[in-house]
Amino acid sequence: MKQFFITATDTDAGKTFVSCALIHAFTQRNNTSIKPALKVAAFKPIAAGCELVDGQLINEDAKLLSEFANCAQSIAHINPIAFKQPIAPHIAAKKLNQHITVADINFHYQQVKSLNADITVVEGAGGWRLPLGPVTIESTVTGIDNKKTTYQFLSDFVKTTNLEVILIVNMKLGCLNHALLTYETIKADGLECIAWIANCASSDSMDNLSENITELEQLLPIPKIAQFDFIADVDEEGNDVSFSEKINIAANKIILSVLI
Repeated sequence: MKQFFITATDTDAGKTFVSCALIHAFTQRNNTSIKPALKVAAFKPIAAGCELVDGQLINEDAKLLSEFANCAQSIAHINPIAFKQPIAPHIAAKKLNQHITVADINFHYQQVKSLNADITVVEGAGGWRLPLGPVTIESTVTGIDNKKTTYQFLSDFVKTTNLEVILIVNMKLGCLNHALLTYETIKADGLECIAWIANCASSDSMDNLSENITELEQLLPIPKIAQFDFIADVDEEGNDVSFSEKINIAANKIILSVLI
């Protein structure tokens, strides 16, 4: 079984789009009469900006992931920690007198792992150092009770589970610095960042895009497994292009041999 954590250089960098494309690429890879299709599970542990539907908080990104994963997961199974306000999750939790901990996330992740999928794609939130909030650690030394408050981050969960990391680089001004800092931090955390994806999905193309991608190919010591370009909602013939069609186009660009 393989487990991948999808992170990015910043928020709104296309993590859900890439995760869906990756899942679709895996599920279609062996979908022939000769080899059975791969079982692919999805996990998006934390989401904010959810809609209340029939008493359940539904995150649109988690809903999209459920449409491409093929392990018959519920939305709650994919996204167990959800908040209505579209703000930093740990702030949303604080407003509700709740806490997000690595232990909580890992508990839900073990339920996903119990599906025994061939591939599990875990989509992060925000960037690499997404805060989960403070936790109090109690210990007793020489008969004296001690309490220490420390901060936990979503990256601590990745460290605990030792997931392989795929980095999405949001191709815009500043991406070289953001990509290198994120990669170096992942490595400093003792984890393997195994590949990166250039996401050029903005309708406003980055100036000198090809030069920046070439720079990253030289600076990042890991393979680039895809470059996703902007796909308009309407093609040149005036036909609507659905989200599923966009995902299929992107999935066909991924070099899966690097990951398997």
